[in-house]
Amino acid sequence: MVLTVYFNKLKLWANQLKIDIAAIYIAGRDSRTPRMAKIIAIGTAAYTLSPIDLIPDVIPVLGYLDDLIIVPLGIWLVVRLIPVELMTEYRGAANTSHKPMANWAAAGCVIGVWLFSAMCLWRLVS
Repeated sequence: MVLTVYFNKLKLWANQLKIDIAAIYIAGRDSRTPRMAKIIAIGTAAYTLSPIDLIPDVIPVLGYLDDLIIVPLGIWLVVRLIPVELMTEYRGAANTSHKPMANWAAAGCVIGVWLFSAMCLWRLVS
C-alpha cells in the first residue's frame, strides 16, 4: 500500500516533468524568456545529450546517479528562473499541443551509436 502511494507520486512527478520539458522547449523559442533561463536550459540539454558525464555510466549505480540528479535539477532551475505567469502560459501550450516531440533522425543516430558500441564491445570480448 505504501509502495503504491510512492509509485503514484513518482508517476505524477514524471508526468509534470514531461510537461515542464515541453514547456521549456516552448520557452526557448519565446523572446520573453529570460536569457539566463535559456542558457541553463541549453546547458542542461547539452549535458543530457553529451557522452561525457561527471561520473561515467560504467560505474554501477553512481554512473546514473549524476544523471538522475543533475538533469531534474537543471530543469527545476530553469522553471524557477522563468516568471510564473510565463511558465503557466508555456505549460498550457505544452498541454494543448499533444504532439510528441520525437525526432526520428536523432533517435536513429542514438540507435546507431548504441549498435556501433555493441559491435565494438563484441569484437573486444570475442
